[in-house]
Amino acid sequence: MSIWKQLLLTLVVLVIAAGLWVRYYPGAGTMLAGWGIEGLDLAASDTAPGEGNKPRQGRGRPQGTVVTTPVVEITINDRLSAIGTSTALQSVAVTPFTSGRMNDILVKSGATVKAGDIIAKLDSDAEQIAVERAVNAVKDAEARLQRIRVLRKTNTATAVQETDAELALENARLEQQEAELALSRRAVETPIGGVVGILPITAGNYVTSQTVIATIDDRSEILVDFWVPERYASAVKVGSPITATSVARPGETFDGVISAVDNRIDIDSRTLQVRARFPNEADKLRAGMSFQVSMKFPGDNYPAVDPLAVQWGSDGAYVWAVRDGKGERVPVNIIQRNTDSVLVDARLTTEDEVVTEGLHLVRQGADVSVAGRKQAPAADTPPKPVSAESGS
Repeated sequence: MSIWKQLLLTLVVLVIAAGLWVRYYPGAGTMLAGWGIEGLDLAASDTAPGEGNKPRQGRGRPQGTVVTTPVVEITINDRLSAIGTSTALQSVAVTPFTSGRMNDILVKSGATVKAGDIIAKLDSDAEQIAVERAVNAVKDAEARLQRIRVLRKTNTATAVQETDAELALENARLEQQEAELALSRRAVETPIGGVVGILPITAGNYVTSQTVIATIDDRSEILVDFWVPERYASAVKVGSPITATSVARPGETFDGVISAVDNRIDIDSRTLQVRARFPNEADKLRAGMSFQVSMKFPGDNYPAVDPLAVQWGSDGAYVWAVRDGKGERVPVNIIQRNTDSVLVDARLTTEDEVVTEGLHLVRQGADVSVAGRKQAPAADTPPKPVSAESGS
């Protein structure tokens, strides 16, 4: 067979294949319209092979009609939920300043103390002797200074001697203060007020400056640390209200405020650390408890359409909207896919309806006959009934 006959046969096969595709492929008209090819009669595409001009009955609706679904508006990013862990408003592990034998513990586990209370005492005999010796040295320096000053009146002592005596008195007083400080540090004081935890030692133990005598928690308020996705970074503000539910007390909700927001996003988890403060007047909450925290924000509003309405063309996603009884191709940018809806960024309002069935029958600017309306995605109201004047 010659080359020109092969080319002719190939051309005939391609023409027949194109005709069959245009006749029977449901989306052929839409694709041709997207390519700028208009005016083809595709009515035969709704007829079955071997049935001539007998129309097919598709899904119980008349030939040339469509089913639409209303567009609804859905708000996203309006609620934040996270798991956080609590800490006390203040927490201190009390350790002594110096080493020694623990003579006495003055508090019990669970006791409430105030800042400055003495909770334990170390042996202090040597420090007490040092204080008494320093007191005697101060008295001797004071008496010597008095004698020098009497002698100065008769010019028996010099000004240099008087100055040396004054300096000796000041040094003796400083040594007394140092001895008294060493003695005071044999008593262990609490720097904050709060509740004493379980005591890890008993009287008679030898302790060092690294030994924890007791842990004290100020739980008048509870702090809850949690982490939020970076998309909420600009929405979380100090002072914003927040609610929390304890996993241990699921029936109770606690109200608090955001007290601190970290200054950077964690690069590994892409989250932001946030701290909230909750009053604990009834003393129901403890440090270390887990909480389910939640916040509300204004959120972002987007049109939501039925997933069946979203089509794809060479220029991206689009939907067919019915406006004034005519079809209109509306490009969309998909924001979020849900089970029963697709959130889009598009020129759509809640007054619009989009085609979900019979998409291959819709043309840009052509009249559309609406046979029925489906329930809107995530809508609480039933669809509007189809009137006798719907479509054309």
